[in-house]
Amino acid sequence: GFDGSSTMQAEGHSSDCVLKPVAIYPDPARTNGVLVMCEVMMPDGVTPHASNKRATILDDEGAWFGFEQEYFFYKDGRPLGFPESGYPAPQGPY
Repeated sequence: GFDGSSTMQAEGHSSDCVLKPVAIYPDPARTNGVLVMCEVMMPDGVTPHASNKRATILDDEGAWFGFEQEYFFYKDGRPLGFPESGYPAPQGPY
């Protein structure tokens, strides 16, 4: 399990969550590495967590989904746009 309060998926007093592996793929970036896709479950390991929208996707004939690719550009070893020291301002006014 993991501490769901660290991912804002649970309160601190009852923060246990469980990762249920549902698929394993070879990692193209690491020799002998694998990528494990998981669903978040409640501590009983059977009940899907409220944030686990994948658990019921097959039951919803009207469900839509899409893929999103993300890219990160680096310059001089830092993400593009980061200051030379520290971190950029928090997101919000974007």
